[in-house]
Amino acid sequence: MSQRPRSLRYEYELFVEREIENYKESIPRSAILKIGDDAVAVLQSQPQLALTEILLCAEVDRIIQGRLRLPSFATWRKRRLKALKEFSRPERWGFRADSALARAALSVAEGHVLVAGVSAEGPAIYLAANGCAVTAVDTTEDVLERVLNAAAEVGLTSRVRCVGEALANWSPDRPLNAVVVAAAALSGLSTVERARAIELLQQATTAGGVHVVEGTVGGEALPLEELRDRYRGWHITVERGGLGLGYGAETFLARKEVA
Repeated sequence: MSQRPRSLRYEYELFVEREIENYKESIPRSAILKIGDDAVAVLQSQPQLALTEILLCAEVDRIIQGRLRLPSFATWRKRRLKALKEFSRPERWGFRADSALARAALSVAEGHVLVAGVSAEGPAIYLAANGCAVTAVDTTEDVLERVLNAAAEVGLTSRVRCVGEALANWSPDRPLNAVVVAAAALSGLSTVERARAIELLQQATTAGGVHVVEGTVGGEALPLEELRDRYRGWHITVERGGLGLGYGAETFLARKEVA
């Protein structure tokens, strides 16, 4: 089941809050106290029952928001929707609209997708921008950080989950509609470890679900015959071109038969 995205209004409020807090942390305490004095002066000039701490904090934030010249909700919303539309384009991430990954995104829109071992944020963010709930599994902290930062940029954090583990040590905790695996996630495993990892992913995949496995990339390769053997009973095709993120030569596609 896909995760419900947060409203743009809520995302905007988080954006404003984050910008205000970042500003507070960037200035000395004396400057904060000066803003507090300005806030007190404003509130005392207005008719009210009492000068409470809540009112004072809200006025401080209002003053800072004005100084930062943060965009209005309408302006911010327009920019956010434009960025989200751009992130949903496969070309934005370096792969073709008819690539295996792009076709997988169309076939499992709003489904749950595993992305494992991909060294760039593109596949995970592309899938999330097209409505999928994404679990990104990788051992490289930098890769996961890039995924989370890109997701936050366009309000996709509710659709993206990052797990810092090797694929051999990770087990699906929910049904999968699609799986995208880079060669690097499997090539370093033993034959037994690969077999177990693939079997767990297959078992978790719903009927009609698709696996996109990068067969070769750079100097690392997976034996295609081994993949064919592991995916007996699935509809299999092999295409030229990897995930569009490196020097992939072949991509292995397998679709689980519908009973």
